[in-house]
Amino acid sequence: MSNIKVFIADDVNEEKLAPLRDAGFNVVKETKLSPEELAKKMKDADGVIVRSATRITADLMDKAEKLRVIGRAGVGVDNIDVKAATERGIVVMNAPDGNTITTAEHTIALLVSMARNVPQAHAKLQAGVWDKKSFVGVELNGKTLGLIGLGRIGKHVAKIAKGFGMEILAFDPFISSEQAKDLGIEVGTLDEVLQKADFITIHTPVTDETRGIIGKDAFAKMKKGVRLVNCARGGLVDETALLKAVENGMVAAAALDVYSTEPLAPDSPLLGNPKIITTPHLGASTTEAQEGVALTVAEQMRDYLQTGALRGAVNAPSLAAKELEAFQPFIDLAEKLGRFQAQIMNENPIKEVKLEYAGELAEKDAMPVTRAFLAGLLRDVSARVNVVNALHIAEERGISVTTSYTNTRKGANYDIRTSVSTADAEQTASGLIFANGEGRITEIGDFKIEAVPTGFMLITKNKDVPGVIGKIGTLLGEAKVNISRFYLGREAKGGEALAVIEIDSPLKESILEDLRKIEPVNVVRQVKL
Repeated sequence: MSNIKVFIADDVNEEKLAPLRDAGFNVVKETKLSPEELAKKMKDADGVIVRSATRITADLMDKAEKLRVIGRAGVGVDNIDVKAATERGIVVMNAPDGNTITTAEHTIALLVSMARNVPQAHAKLQAGVWDKKSFVGVELNGKTLGLIGLGRIGKHVAKIAKGFGMEILAFDPFISSEQAKDLGIEVGTLDEVLQKADFITIHTPVTDETRGIIGKDAFAKMKKGVRLVNCARGGLVDETALLKAVENGMVAAAALDVYSTEPLAPDSPLLGNPKIITTPHLGASTTEAQEGVALTVAEQMRDYLQTGALRGAVNAPSLAAKELEAFQPFIDLAEKLGRFQAQIMNENPIKEVKLEYAGELAEKDAMPVTRAFLAGLLRDVSARVNVVNALHIAEERGISVTTSYTNTRKGANYDIRTSVSTADAEQTASGLIFANGEGRITEIGDFKIEAVPTGFMLITKNKDVPGVIGKIGTLLGEAKVNISRFYLGREAKGGEALAVIEIDSPLKESILEDLRKIEPVNVVRQVKL
């Protein structure tokens, strides 16, 4: 028997833990423990596996003296303090693809049930009332299904829906029209999907950009009588706005499996509404899915504990500890450059990424840095993107990624030079690690600059004429927005100038619009790092 102990804290399928037992690990399973009891059981554990019931906190990690890896038998890791795990050198891994089929099928189940009033009719007949007239439904055949998000789940929903004879229109800024065409799917803008769809399903992670993506403004753009399904994440749909849209007839029906707050309160106005179907977060609740994610995590944990091989990790690159320490400043800078590029690019799908490494990085295999940049660039594409699977996500999205190395900087002030291209534009940004280990953005396009990539940043481009900076500063001052740092670069006197302004708080869209109205200003972008 190996000295390696893996503790199972939730009800994970027993048979699918076989890879751990076959490896000779000491596998102990006890569920529904109090935090105090759990701490005792984890004290000498090398690995722990949970589902969603058990929370793994920083305090528990501190008491688990041998803990090296935490496995989540599922996709989400909300019940694990990933930041604390990373700080303590503990790998957190999940099974990111285990729920694709089951969530897509639940979406379709709600779609059909909603179209034909199945739960409502069932409830009335169970109450002894034979009522055909109150439950006249609508056909799916010939209707337009609007998909918001075209990742694996969205693609599978589209595949099934096409079998019903539905026309598919999707919004996903990270999918090109060529890729969608190969799948028999038309892509459009978010507004086009909202305006044309008879049914809408949502398949996107919750980010700062997508939170409340279906709210008051979105409902106002929809067809009257639209039907909506959300099996993705709570928070994507503004539930108050949804209730109003149902009440005024804009939305004929809705079906929800996820909610802003879970579990859903017994007095929630979403309950008891005859036009809203509700299920208690059942998207991943099939026997096959639960068995699949358990087996995946067991195999991944076995490999990591035996050989150090990393698969499915959400918080660690494939590096030994000493290598990671040396690479960390470059990894942090690359991730910030990726986030920066993602927020200043236009909205067209990314087609190509080029990375050039100079100086110290030119003498190393900079793949961990490449992965960090892609993870930052693609964070809003998928909830499962991380430094381990970022290259896979890029390949899945049809994004070409190339790297090159140069032993000299050729007069350029950078360690990392990044280029991101869409069908009609290219944006470059570079960064350098300074002697104190601090990373800075040193080039944005043709502009030389030295900006610390942190917090909220306002990026503007304008004609290099007197008075522009004053007007920007005055407008921000009147809006009570405090400027913490101000960086300025220009191509040539009288040409175009670029400003990077660090601010203490995010700007409202109305302020951004006012900035765009300043006549010499050509470009205004807000970035959060």
